[in-house]
Amino acid sequence: MPDLKKFQKTRGIKLSKNTGFSITSAERYSLALFELSEENNILGKVEDQSLIILNLINQSQDFSDFIKDPTFKKDDLLKVINKISENNNFENLFKNFLCFLIEKRRFFFVERILKSFIEICSKKRGELKAELKSAKELSHNEIKKITEELTKNFSSKIKLNYKHDSSLIGGLVVQVGSTMVDTSIKSKLQQIENRMIEA
Repeated sequence: MPDLKKFQKTRGIKLSKNTGFSITSAERYSLALFELSEENNILGKVEDQSLIILNLINQSQDFSDFIKDPTFKKDDLLKVINKISENNNFENLFKNFLCFLIEKRRFFFVERILKSFIEICSKKRGELKAELKSAKELSHNEIKKITEELTKNFSSKIKLNYKHDSSLIGGLVVQVGSTMVDTSIKSKLQQIENRMIEA
């Protein structure tokens, strides 16, 4: 049985009885995961395993719906997470952390928590987080060139998350930190439409 209380006790996570879950709450959980992973010298592995869960949420609608459905029992969710952990050779610490979230009925927010964890890892390495979306699917070399260009422009290491978005009508949408660079036709059309509505 996982030592689920360890995460709460060692990092002073206080669990509210109300159902609200703020960004600050997500950061507390993600910081606890970061510190425990770092202490156990498995930070890189846990970061990679976090990305597996995030990719699964993004790529599988069934999984995304499943973890957000309040009607599913905790035992069913635990079985699924244990199976995923086994198939991907997850570190015990990471598996226990996911089980802890399930036990405390916080797994609904796992995407927010793990994204916050990835962001903490990037910041500790001095990286800037960037999001890239494109109308056409980009090759590995194209993504690499964009990453290199952003690194030059922002004078910092760039941690780039890429997503193909067929809903864009040409162009790219790039966000580095709080800076948005949008070259998509869809965005330009939306801006024109907004101006027409305001007129």
